[in-house]
Amino acid sequence: MKNLKLFAIIGIVLLLLLSGCANMKSSKDQFVGIDEKLQTRDYAGALAQIEAAKGNFYKEKEKALYFLDAGMLLHFNGQFEKSNEELSKAEQAIDELYTKSIGRAATSLLLNDNVLEYSGEDYEDIYLNVFKAMNYLELNKFDDAFVEVRRINDKLSVLKQKYTKMADQYNLSKDKNKEFKPGDSKFHNSALGRYLSMLLYRAEGKLDDARIDKEEIAKAWKLQGQIYDFAQPELDDYLTRSDKAKVNFISFTGRGPDKKANTLYIHTEDDVIVIGTTEENPRGKQELETLDVINWPGVKKGYHFKLQLPYLEMRKSKVGKIKILVDGKQETELQLIENIDKIALETYKLKEPLIYLKTITRTVVKGLLAAKGKAKIEEEISNPLLGFAARLAADVAVDATENADLRISRFFPGEALVGQVEVPEGIHNFKIEYYSKNGTVMWVDDLGEKEVSRKGLNLFESFYLN
Repeated sequence: MKNLKLFAIIGIVLLLLLSGCANMKSSKDQFVGIDEKLQTRDYAGALAQIEAAKGNFYKEKEKALYFLDAGMLLHFNGQFEKSNEELSKAEQAIDELYTKSIGRAATSLLLNDNVLEYSGEDYEDIYLNVFKAMNYLELNKFDDAFVEVRRINDKLSVLKQKYTKMADQYNLSKDKNKEFKPGDSKFHNSALGRYLSMLLYRAEGKLDDARIDKEEIAKAWKLQGQIYDFAQPELDDYLTRSDKAKVNFISFTGRGPDKKANTLYIHTEDDVIVIGTTEENPRGKQELETLDVINWPGVKKGYHFKLQLPYLEMRKSKVGKIKILVDGKQETELQLIENIDKIALETYKLKEPLIYLKTITRTVVKGLLAAKGKAKIEEEISNPLLGFAARLAADVAVDATENADLRISRFFPGEALVGQVEVPEGIHNFKIEYYSKNGTVMWVDDLGEKEVSRKGLNLFESFYLN
């Protein structure tokens, strides 16, 4: 009877621990079935699904994520004013949460990121301004769109500084064992942001300012070749005088990256920890493949811990090429100007070393505490079976709290393509044809009859998120 009671107590404790771990795991249940809605362009249905998840899967700590997801779907659904309301809330939340995270960084070093508020990925914070600008243009708020475009470069100019401050705060923690340093990113100039700025200046007749932006686009290829590793769009005719109307197109395709978890293991030696992954050898036994070795003063040999690290996985677009038809005749093919996927990966490099060392620190500190707890159990419980059950409960509870933070917005596109045609002033029919990589037409976006003039912006947006 006494043993049964002890088993019951251990079971209850384990249940409570595991139920408390729900907040330490990222949920993606709110996205089940949403890809099918996007494939059929049912943005209203996708939006309804996201709104229904608010308060359940999107808790208060995911408010920035909800605003991002809702704001992007509202944009694709043509609800431009509401989209900007949600994207503005996301931007404000990201800014406030960053300030808050700096203030508490040293004291939150041992907290799993899943229990903290989601403060957005840097590429989300940058590209929300692109879509706010597009919203304002649809609402004929030209000056407001200009403000959003300028915000892109403002944010890029302080990107590295953000994580330098974060590293400095982590280094103040009493639990810090190794020095925190941010990573490095070469992304400091967005060709897409400059492209929008160039068009806006051109529409205002400020050709000198537009020319500067055109030169900055060329610099993006010259100085950031690891990101802009594709042919630069032809922009020679963009600022030349013409007796025709210049009509521009921006198409967004694919989907931004997803977050996945990579499970690793820590093995300790005296004053050293070894980070690795397990692989099966030819004899069918699991062996540790060493990925990293870190000096860790004070740790003793013989401990083994599990950890999870998030990483970004690109989601390839099905689109092979995009053609523009004017009045039923092919005029041009759109050209890639921004690989948003790659920029997401590039900006992620800044925070990746901080996530890596923070996760290792948390895992080692928590693992050593759990080991002490299990030693105490062995001293106090003489029954071997009960002792094993108690130690197992402790191990399961610790492992359950070590889940990678997989939160990320699901609805940013993966690529941006641009193009220009020159047509006589007046009304024209514009269509955008999306082709698969094997040349099959997947979808035709009929923009309808549009009136264009020599003066003005004449900018049209299309998207195909598959």
